[in-house]
Amino acid sequence: MGRIIQGKCVDISSEGKGVVKIGKDIIFCDGLFPNEVADIEILYQRAGVSFGKVKKLYEISKDRIQPRCKICTSCGGCQYQQIKYEKQLEFKTNRVRNALKRIAHIDTEVKPCIGAKHPYNYRNKIQVPFAKDRKGRVVYGFYKENSHEIIPTKECAIEDKRAAPILWDIKELIKEFDIPVYNEDSGRGILRYVLIRTSYHYPELMVVLVTTTMNFPGQRNFINALIKKHPEITTIVENVNSRHTNVILGNKEKVLYGPGFIKDTICDLVFEISASSFFQINPEQVEILYKTALNLIDFNKKEVVLDAYSGVGTIGLIASKNAKKVISVEIVKDAHKNAIENAKRNNVNNIEFYCDDASKFISNYDGDLDIVIMDPPRKGSDERFLSTLINKRVKKIIYISCDPETLARDIEYLSTHYVVTYVQPVDLFSMTAHVETVVCLQQITK
Repeated sequence: MGRIIQGKCVDISSEGKGVVKIGKDIIFCDGLFPNEVADIEILYQRAGVSFGKVKKLYEISKDRIQPRCKICTSCGGCQYQQIKYEKQLEFKTNRVRNALKRIAHIDTEVKPCIGAKHPYNYRNKIQVPFAKDRKGRVVYGFYKENSHEIIPTKECAIEDKRAAPILWDIKELIKEFDIPVYNEDSGRGILRYVLIRTSYHYPELMVVLVTTTMNFPGQRNFINALIKKHPEITTIVENVNSRHTNVILGNKEKVLYGPGFIKDTICDLVFEISASSFFQINPEQVEILYKTALNLIDFNKKEVVLDAYSGVGTIGLIASKNAKKVISVEIVKDAHKNAIENAKRNNVNNIEFYCDDASKFISNYDGDLDIVIMDPPRKGSDERFLSTLINKRVKKIIYISCDPETLARDIEYLSTHYVVTYVQPVDLFSMTAHVETVVCLQQITK
């Protein structure tokens, strides 16, 4: 690799990379946008496709801007910081439209992606690895794309600003208290990751220390020193992950300080968030996302609603205000517990919670279901779940997706029995190629 090729970008990929076609060859290039011409250094090949980076730009897009972050392309986190925000939204709308055409084989109206008022410093969840560099210095930051090389990062343009000084002081305290950081090659060391969760509506902040063993040496003094430096921290949790894996969190936890959770508000309801709970990372945009989804239901207080892949129960609890009954299903135990507490906290009585796999639950459920709200992980749903929706003749499905390609695949599976009546992308992940989409599917009556 390392050879230089000059080419023109003709499209943008689903991963936010510029697409260059030279003859039959396809090159995906970071930091290159449609109509730009550049010298591209080929870094590697995979499945017959080349991947590269810009060495020199010759023709520059009128929509290109100076990014706030100097490492936005090398860390792989922000694919779009170098392009105007309005253009980012256009890319995302087109991604959803193209996925539906190419995969689901439907040509339906896709509403323009709803943008954020504040497209920077929105992330309420920050997770970074700690390690030592080649000179033996403690570093933290983000993994370079497709590698386990950490790019040291003092602050990030899309993360809550409260996180940066805490991460820096954790690094300094690691050195002061001589806490060994984890080495991926040897499997030795104690501190692997630090995860920070922030509340938007409350002055609450959680720090999660992901370690290889419980109760590391000097732990109490380390915690006391951290709290002294940052009294804004309201809880600290230790999560133990001793496995040789890319998964960040392990299954064992211990509360070291505070209640072990933080609270936040969505649509006037208060939610409890633990270290491992799924909770949408953009607090302003998630309200728009959920209101968009629930406005499609047209409640009359008679509906039985299934909230599948429900996390800490957010959208199900919000829907319960206008439904007859909501059934909430989540497989992660901590999130399931949070959901029950959230119902009690908000005095919601017309919701039932089940800790189960969504596909397993719905296939065994023998009651009536009028509406299903589904918000699956990035991999989408599965045939068992989707076929059960068809067999149970669910009248309306509200599908909230974080991946247009798996969304389109699932819609294609449902297309013989359901018609898409509404598609609305919402930008929860500004500066990145990711996009959330709300889709309404109505049962086809014969």
